[in-house]
Amino acid sequence: MASSSFLIYSLLLFLMASSSAAAPSNLFREYIGAEFTGVRFSDVPVSSGVEFHFILAFAIDYTTSSSPTPTNGRFNIFWDSQNLSPAAVAAIKRSHPNVRVALSLGGDSVHGQFANFTPDSVESWVNNAVDSLTSLIEEYHIDGIDVDYEHFRATPAAFAESIGRLVTRLKRAGTISFASIAPFADDDVQRHYLALWSKYGRAIDYVNFQFYAYARGTTVAQFLEHFEEQRRNYRGGRLLASFNTEENPGGLTPQNGFFRACSQLKKQGKLGGIFVWTADTSLSQGFRYEKQAQSLLASG
Repeated sequence: MASSSFLIYSLLLFLMASSSAAAPSNLFREYIGAEFTGVRFSDVPVSSGVEFHFILAFAIDYTTSSSPTPTNGRFNIFWDSQNLSPAAVAAIKRSHPNVRVALSLGGDSVHGQFANFTPDSVESWVNNAVDSLTSLIEEYHIDGIDVDYEHFRATPAAFAESIGRLVTRLKRAGTISFASIAPFADDDVQRHYLALWSKYGRAIDYVNFQFYAYARGTTVAQFLEHFEEQRRNYRGGRLLASFNTEENPGGLTPQNGFFRACSQLKKQGKLGGIFVWTADTSLSQGFRYEKQAQSLLASG
């Protein structure tokens, strides 16, 4: 019976991944809460013509002290929970039926030091992560998770097994309905995420590739080359294009042709959606480019 259940679940994951890769490209996602600028969900324009995901940044398995230390999968809140509370999540989802909310794990740093992926063991980390995240997910009415670890004190195999088992268990329990990963073009980062993709790619619904981590001044032609390279790396995945609204961002910016490149990808059926880092900095800019991105995605 257990073997039969596993086969059925594996088939479901395969079907979900297949449909995800072939799904329409009207997915818009935005990270929110990491910079503590006071941004609220209700500040961000939401088009009814897109599937909209807010991504809370971040939940990190570190202590919340001034000198944080790893907690082996016991996650704590490191986003602006005063403005982005459980009540605020519930309210934005009531106001906009097309909105879902995800929780991003890890990130670059915690209180000025790297937020390393540091499991004591795969089994203990997964058990702790399932327990602590289930509690946060239920409290905050969360729909999915995003994996954004960028520094590692574990092998690619241990990372792959830990994250793969976590996603699988949360999905199997019905705790989340989708999961994404957020790699970028760094050798060590790619080793870890490609190991995860190789073994558990069917459980991952979206690839939030950080194209803004490429060099400043990236051209449209270079961006399209980068996109094709990552399509090959994460073959069969739903790959999102991305830009950064912080000052002096890397990659291809909206001012230099980002939307022209995305229009081309969309016409070719390659664009899995668009995500933005971050609503916190876009607040002072009036969300100009978020509006433009959603308009492009909602167009026929």
